[in-house]
Amino acid sequence: MRPALVGGLAPGVGRHGLLRGPGAPLTWLLLFFPLWWALGLGGLIFFIVAVPMAISLLRRDRVEIPPGFGIWLLFCLVVLVSAVAIGLTPEGTMAGSWTGRVFGVAFRLVGYASATIICLYTVNLSESDFPRRRLVNLLAATGVITVVGGLLGTVAGHLEFTSPMEALLPESLASDQFVQSLVHPQAAQVMDFLGYETPRPAAPWGYTNTWGNMLAIAAPWIAVAVACYPVRPRVKYAAVAILAVALIPTVYSMNRGLWLNLAVAGVFVAVRFLACGRWWPLTVLAVTGVVALAAVLVTPLGQIVAARAANGHSDDGRGYATMRALAAVPESPILGFGSTRQTVGSGESIAVGPTKECPRCGGRTLGGNGQLWQVLFAHGVTGALAFVGFFVAVLWRFRRDHSAIGIVASVVMVLSLTSMFYYNALVAPLVITLLCYALLWRNERDRAVEGTT
Repeated sequence: MRPALVGGLAPGVGRHGLLRGPGAPLTWLLLFFPLWWALGLGGLIFFIVAVPMAISLLRRDRVEIPPGFGIWLLFCLVVLVSAVAIGLTPEGTMAGSWTGRVFGVAFRLVGYASATIICLYTVNLSESDFPRRRLVNLLAATGVITVVGGLLGTVAGHLEFTSPMEALLPESLASDQFVQSLVHPQAAQVMDFLGYETPRPAAPWGYTNTWGNMLAIAAPWIAVAVACYPVRPRVKYAAVAILAVALIPTVYSMNRGLWLNLAVAGVFVAVRFLACGRWWPLTVLAVTGVVALAAVLVTPLGQIVAARAANGHSDDGRGYATMRALAAVPESPILGFGSTRQTVGSGESIAVGPTKECPRCGGRTLGGNGQLWQVLFAHGVTGALAFVGFFVAVLWRFRRDHSAIGIVASVVMVLSLTSMFYYNALVAPLVITLLCYALLWRNERDRAVEGTT
């Protein structure tokens, strides 16, 4: 019997096995993510798993660097150097000390470093040790995990519990809002902007926006895993069922960024199929889109979409935070301010602040409402140009890869450029994105080797 990763989706794993040998840290990281989430390690596991990966890279005689990676390293250098500016206090922001801001700086530095290490580690795996198909299956497994987490948040939105990691922390630290987002498992974020409490799926990624970001970049790999590799019929049926039911948490999340990302992804894939004359998958994509739209319109899901469209509860706050971030850039245009800052008050008054009844009032985080605004504010124009330039360079470099891997991985790069206006990327979405970049390069490299043998 052929070994399997998720319901028969994986290829043969050879003598090394799934959980040991080359590439095993990737399996532990992605396949077992629900376990890390339940243990309270969901926000930290990327940092942890990067350690053995870094050791593995250091032991190599030669570390391969993929095309365009120099631009990414330039961005990381700017992030590091910009830390010298964390003592600055832009106009209209809360005063604070260098020591009070260093934790946020350290978190981002370690986050970017971990994502970089995970990417390089994946690039340097050989096809014989860790086949591309196995990485596709791990990305597909991440998509399945995200869909299941979304369903959990939809039907059991108030589910939350104290994790073992949270229980070990001092109360003063465990009660911190940011620390809570890292170690406190909850199925959904419960909000009341529709006039009643509404759970918005978040498991196992901590935030609704992160969940939406992860669904858009991971779920397409489910289709790649079952459509492009030989699998049992029941696995294909299961994949179709998973993608179909994903529509439920997608709508109930009321995540407009996710809806936009899916639309952008659909258009991009259609254009790529059209460009290479692949009419059959283009037809399947069009039919799928029509069926999904019809399902929303003729079911109660349509009422959710209409209610969300009529209640843009975060629009004013996001607009205010974006304008304040852009207004502050001229104060430190080259390197930014090293980290985010809290505004004094809100767009209505400097006296407005968070209360028990309105915990999100006032004190907006500059750089907390989109990766582009965070990079521009925290790391200046230099950081923003390097960040955007990296993804543009990757898209251009692999524009001729019309394989399934090439098209879907390119979609992920495109979504990094669109979602940066409304989603923050650290840590999980950025890791998945850089894994797709690593897969793009491995696909080109290993296909070239196969063509010469």
